[in-house]
Amino acid sequence: MIDGLNFDFGKGYIFSKHIPKEVSPFERIFDIFKDLLTHTSGDLDEAFDWLKMLDKEYKIFTDEYTFEDFENDLKNKGFIREEFESNGDGEEGGSGESKKLLTPKMETALREFALDQIFGKLKKSGIGNHRTSKLGVGDERDGENRSYNYGDDMALINMTESLKNAQINHGIGDLQLTEDDLIIEESKHKAQMSTVLMIDISHSMILYGEDRITPAKKVAMALVELIHRKYPKDTIDIIVFGNEAWSIQIKDLPYLKVGPYHTNTVAGLELAMDILRRKRNTNKQIFMITDGKPSCVQLPNGEFYKNSNGLDEMIVNMCLTKAAQARKLKIPITTFMIAQDPYLREFIELFTSQNKGKAFLTGLKGLGEMIFEDYEKNRIKKIK
Repeated sequence: MIDGLNFDFGKGYIFSKHIPKEVSPFERIFDIFKDLLTHTSGDLDEAFDWLKMLDKEYKIFTDEYTFEDFENDLKNKGFIREEFESNGDGEEGGSGESKKLLTPKMETALREFALDQIFGKLKKSGIGNHRTSKLGVGDERDGENRSYNYGDDMALINMTESLKNAQINHGIGDLQLTEDDLIIEESKHKAQMSTVLMIDISHSMILYGEDRITPAKKVAMALVELIHRKYPKDTIDIIVFGNEAWSIQIKDLPYLKVGPYHTNTVAGLELAMDILRRKRNTNKQIFMITDGKPSCVQLPNGEFYKNSNGLDEMIVNMCLTKAAQARKLKIPITTFMIAQDPYLREFIELFTSQNKGKAFLTGLKGLGEMIFEDYEKNRIKKIK
């Protein structure tokens, strides 16, 4: 024993000096700036103003690395670009004003930042897919072994285990490999998943001074990045719902804002199911991030019926009908409820029961961790 460490025979410990990774001034400030951009829904000018305010209080910049240096680095590294507006004569440039905009590179950086924040640093690995419980000739080894059967794919033979069998059965002196020695390593079939992520952008997502839309955006950006990295065969569609529901592009996520809307959950579910009906994948699911009760539906005559007082029986019943329809289409709905109100929890329990789906009744802090657990494991415990 040395310094309280046990050394087993044939094993040991290698110690090396820890050298912290040097972080450049740009990288240090860039992380802060990405967070600010998410909060300001991609508004560069507002994010710059916040950065300057933080600098006054915390001295973020120095004489060696100034705010101007940081802004120039953003341009030179391709994270922001300048666009000149028309000068009034139909021509660009001249006396026209310039406007700073995010580039696709920055939009990607924001998704990666959200993933790192919520899910931690992901190690690079091979292409991932969702596993099923069905064993057979798949394309992902799972470590389970069995004896060879005539007709098995020879590529699935575990040579190490087979040679070990041959040594045991025939001895080293007369080593031979027969059919009876062969060991097959089982594989699991891979499954593709089509996901629709519904995000509530009703006014209640910023009600009473509580910012619920920023965590929802971060989860959406992180989920998209996770799927692109680990499950490239999967599809993900993003829709937002207020008085109505509509699809948005992945690149639009950083700019997402809450509007003066009620919550038309029915419209969101209709659009989500319509999108998933067109997908060829067998495995389909809906994630819904919301903080409030359904308070709006569109009537057959095109008018909107709205009621913000309590749970409206007609609106609730229409939501429950959509949940049951999704169940018949074999589309489970996982609801992430960013609220703790007892009567809202009661609605979510009714909704989940109709769909036979899953629900999380949660605060803002653990939202990302739970949504990723559900996506990767395809199973989740309902928390009451």
